[in-house]
Amino acid sequence: MLPDAAGCTHGSLPTTVKGKAPEQGCVYLVGAGPGDPELLTLRAVRLLQKADVIVYDQLVSPGIFDLVPSTVERIDAGKRRNEHTLRQEQINALLVQLGQAGKQVVRLKGGDPFIFGRGGEELQALAAHGVAFEVVPGVTAASGVSAYAGIPLTHRHFAQRCLFVTGHLQDGTADLDWPSLVRTQQTVVIYMGLTGLPDICRQMMAHGAAPHWPIAVVQDGSLATQKVITGTLLDMADRVAQAGLQSPCLIIIGEVVGLHQELAWFEAGQVR
Repeated sequence: MLPDAAGCTHGSLPTTVKGKAPEQGCVYLVGAGPGDPELLTLRAVRLLQKADVIVYDQLVSPGIFDLVPSTVERIDAGKRRNEHTLRQEQINALLVQLGQAGKQVVRLKGGDPFIFGRGGEELQALAAHGVAFEVVPGVTAASGVSAYAGIPLTHRHFAQRCLFVTGHLQDGTADLDWPSLVRTQQTVVIYMGLTGLPDICRQMMAHGAAPHWPIAVVQDGSLATQKVITGTLLDMADRVAQAGLQSPCLIIIGEVVGLHQELAWFEAGQVR
């Protein structure tokens, strides 16, 4: 069965005859989750095991590749701050090329591909060239990392709203809607904000947030190397610098951070 207009065929991937590519290529935009391979969806695992080629980003946990057969081609398209293995335009062109060549492609992204993952941009390129595609959601870093850190994003007493924002915009600035971020009774989750953390804390206090407002920074969430640093807007930049945290990190701001000590269930390095 060939894909319909909406995307790839659901169910089993097309069978590849030795020496001959499938009639119809397809790109599967797959979320790899926050890091722990056990948080992958069943469909994600099945696609990883049957793909012709995997195009992956830096935030994909190395442990996930233990699930991938050695015969599957792997292409590193990793993007780090100011250091891109491939530019976004090159990634788009690569996916189009592979799809048009009849390949079954897994485009593997950390977290969820539709939450600060540029998934929409890549699908626009595929759609413009008539390449079939499918989206397989993943556990986004906000929910996965906060869960492993023991910090609920919402709570009846502390937070009735939750905002996801990125601390690294396209033009390299972090010019956020600060008044919306300093409201009480909400949780703010900032992706890609480690470099701008001192400025984020200063801006939030300048726009009315109390200096003692709780904040957490989580490195390597859901992995054995996970580190959780908690503090306040006033002292968090110094705490993170002293701890030597490095990307990838997630920032969580709000009263729910105060629940970390009570609800923390995942100890870094433990065997599960």
